[in-house]
Order: sequence, then structure tokens, then C-alpha cells
Amino acid sequence: MNIQQMLFEFLGGLGIFLFGLNFMGDGLQKAAGDNLRSILNKFTSTPFRAILAGVIVTVLIQSSSATTVLTVGLVSAGFMSLKQAIGVIMGSNIGTTVTAFIIGISIGEYALPIMALGSAFLFFSKKTYVKSMGEVIFGFGALFFGLELMGNGLSPLETLPQFKELMLTLSGSPLLGVSVGTFLTLIVQSSSATIGIVQEMYGAGSMTLQAALPILFGSNIGTTITAILAALGTSVVAKRASASHVVFNLIGTIIVMILLSPFTSLIVMISEAFNLKPAMQLAFAHGLFNLTNVLIQMWFINSIAKLVTRIVPGEIEVIGYDDTRLDYSLISSSPIMALNQVKVEIGHMADVVTDEFREVFKYFENNEEASFDKAMKLEEVINDIDMKLTEYLMIIGSEELPLAKSNEHSSMLDITKYLERIGDHGENILKNINEGNKLAKRSSKNNDKTSENEVFYDEDLVRMFQLVELNIQESVASFTRNSYSLASNVLKREKEINSIESHLRSKYIRRLNKGVGRPSDGIMFVDIVSNLERMSDHTVKIAQHALGFRYPFLAAKSAAIGEQLDN
Repeated sequence: MNIQQMLFEFLGGLGIFLFGLNFMGDGLQKAAGDNLRSILNKFTSTPFRAILAGVIVTVLIQSSSATTVLTVGLVSAGFMSLKQAIGVIMGSNIGTTVTAFIIGISIGEYALPIMALGSAFLFFSKKTYVKSMGEVIFGFGALFFGLELMGNGLSPLETLPQFKELMLTLSGSPLLGVSVGTFLTLIVQSSSATIGIVQEMYGAGSMTLQAALPILFGSNIGTTITAILAALGTSVVAKRASASHVVFNLIGTIIVMILLSPFTSLIVMISEAFNLKPAMQLAFAHGLFNLTNVLIQMWFINSIAKLVTRIVPGEIEVIGYDDTRLDYSLISSSPIMALNQVKVEIGHMADVVTDEFREVFKYFENNEEASFDKAMKLEEVINDIDMKLTEYLMIIGSEELPLAKSNEHSSMLDITKYLERIGDHGENILKNINEGNKLAKRSSKNNDKTSENEVFYDEDLVRMFQLVELNIQESVASFTRNSYSLASNVLKREKEINSIESHLRSKYIRRLNKGVGRPSDGIMFVDIVSNLERMSDHTVKIAQHALGFRYPFLAAKSAAIGEQLDN
């Protein structure tokens, strides 16, 4: 037995396999366009949609680890909640089973001609899409070529008595098999590579099904190390997302290990019914394990979120804007796609503005310093987003755009500024409440019984806060979704907001005339009301843009309505 040749073939094959897998994933990602983050951002509103997004993205990039790292990055940037991230991570576990099915096809004898075809696409075409498809085809061929080399390198092990003893030990000790699968995946940093090795050995008859399955399950635990490494040095919530990946895979492995005997019998029954080859048997086992795991645990996303919150304690920090999604290379190659990305980012900016507004409202209701500090940090993030989106839009403006897209470009510049001004008004309200609280504390020392909460609290003002928050959300949604009905809601709601503003001004003046309260409080109270009304004015202007795009003939009318409301 030539040990050197065995090692060279196995390690070289493993390297080619990993290269092919990565190269194929890169090609698929390029062919799909720069929309992977958009998929994760836009399609995670419910647990089911989050799982589906995780499946789609993982299938596109052929790596559950890459999807998890991408998800941890989005969570760290504040654009995805922990519960959404858990759903995506669950979906990535289903998506990664596609690789095992690809390996199960077993077309290694055609690997070299497939690589030749991919090379032709790569080197004899100037079109970006064709080159991307060349990467996919070449990587696909390299994947199978690497498997063939690994199989050739491992085949002599069948004759070793020590190896046979090890396989017998693994067959009789499932926990040891799980440990081997975990350790091997930690080393090669790819569960797909571990599964590929096991499929080759099981297909060659070097390993029993009882020994192969625990290694398969252990690979799911080993793959979590990538997410753990990605979360190091990030926010608390990103660490929790990483921890949820570990918890999810550990729970799934524990469940299947308890039911290992009936699970193995089920796989044997499926294999006999469909006459599956050994490699495809393991692909079905891997797919069934991950699918069942998700179907069981998807109902406990809230519980997993609570558990990892206890495991990783700490306050959620406000993280700055992640501008890596603004792909500057897109501007020259596809300015319309770049414009679409800005539309997505405007939605994120609106989320941050809404978060700031909610913290302002919390501070208004409870006077908690944590809300004041968080709102001020969010205001800095809003200013950062405004600056970067404006810069990006200005560069897009130097490109030739169709008339409709040119109008949309102008609207995006306006909407970005409106959102930034809404954030400024939120900051003004914060400062007014803070100043009022300071005055109340000083007055309390002079035996004035007026408490901090009583300075500004008014049921009509609370109603005004609630209406303005709805207007912020629906005005931006009317633009990003091209929804006339949402824009119309904003215009109708603005009338009620103006009515409440007028009522509050009159009511507070009457209170002061009766000698209730302090004149300084009245000035600050009216200023808070005024800032809320101006916020709503900006939401109306955003809604007008939405009306103008979908129904051009309503643009002038909506503008006229807006002017009347502003006056």
C-alpha cells in the first residue's frame, strides 16, 4: 500500500472538491445577480418565508455556512431580527442538502469533459453571464473530479484490518460517529465535503449505513463553527443568531440519535422501494433529517430566541449602517439594478427612522435614559445612511437612465432627505422632553408637585404619536411597493393629525389661562406637537411620490392636497 499516493490523491481530491464547490457557488451567485441580501432582507417577514429565503439563498450559493455568515452580518447591521435569522438558518440546513443530492448523481466519469466545457465558456466569451455560467459548469465538474480522486485515495483502506475495526467500532458507537463527523467538518470547514467523503466510502462498501449516518449528523454540528467565527467581535444579537445555529443543530442531532434505529430502518425501506444507489441513500437520509428537523423546530422559533437570549446575555447595541450592499460596480454595468438596490435601502432607512421614533415615544411615556441614548444613536445612523445613499444616488445620476427611472431617481433623493428630516424632528422632541424633565426636577425641589410624566402626558398627544408612526411606515411602504391605497391612507390620516394638533394647541392655551402648568412647559409642549405635525407633513410628501409614479394623473392633485394640508 502506497501511503504517499493515498494521501496525495485524497488531499488533492479534497482540495479540488472544495475549490469546485466554492467556484460553482460563486458562479451561481453572479448569475443570480446581487440580490441575495435583498432576498434575505425582503422575504423574511414570517417564519415560513424566512425558512424559504434560507433555502433559496443556500441553493444559489451552495453553502449553508455562507448563508449563515451573511445572515449574521445582516443581524449585526440591525437589518434583520433574531427570529428572522433563526428562520433563515433553518432554511439553510434544507438548502445545503441539495449538494448531497448532486454528489449522489455520481457522474465522475464525465467530470473532465464537463470541466472542459466550463473552461470554454470562461475563456472564449466576453459576456459576464456566460462567464458566470462557465464558473458554474467548471465548478460542477471539479466537484466530481475531486470526489473521484478522494474515492481512489480511500479505496485501499478497505484491505486494512485496522480500518475495518474502526468501521465496526463506529457502527457500534453512534456517539463516536457524531464526534468524528463534527471533528472532520471542523477541519475541512465544509459539511458538504464531509458528506462527500462518507458517500464515497459508503458507496465503495468500506462503511455500513449504521456507521455513516451518525457521521452525517455530526457534520451538521461541525458546520456551526463558521457562524461562531463570523459572530466574534460583533453585536450581542449577532452572537445570539450564531448561538441559535448551534442550538438548532444540536437539538436536531439529539432527536435523531434517540430515534436512530427507526430512522435507519426508514432509510433502508426508502432505498429498497426506489432502488437507490448508496450515495443517493445518504443524500435522502441527509435531506429527510434536515427537513424533519426544520418541520419540528420551526414552531419553536420564539422559544429558541428566548433560550439564546439567556445563553448570550447583554443589551442590544445600535450598530452603524452597513453600506456594503451598495455595490458601486453595479452603477456602470446596470444602473437600473443599482437604483432598485437603493429602493430596498430606503426601506431599511425607514425601519431605522421608525425605530428611532418608537424610542422617542418610549422616552415620552417612561422617561428611561436607555431610550434617550438609543434614539440619539439611531439618529446618527440615519444621518450616516442619508449621506451614503445620497452619494450613491449622485453617482447613479451621472449615468443615462430612462425617463421613468430618472424621475424615480429624483424621488429617491427627495425621500431620503424627508426621512432624514423626520429623524431630526425626533431628535428635537427628545431634547424638549429632556429639558421638560429637568425643569420638573428643579421645580420638585421648590415643592411643585407636578411629576416628570405629567409635564407633557396627554391622551390626544399619545394618539398623535401613534398616527405619525403609522404614517412613517405606510408612506415609505407606499413608495417601495407602489401602493396607491397606502399613500391614500397617509393623506387621510394627515387630516386627523392636523386636527389633533390644532386641538392640542387650543387645549394647552386654555390650561395655561386657567393657571394650570408652567409657561415654559407650554412652549415645549407646543414644540413637541409642532415637530410631530412636521414629521407627518414629510410623510405626505413621500406618499405624493408614490401616487405620482403609479398614477401620474394624480400627481398634481396629490401635490395640491399636500399644500392644503401643510397650510
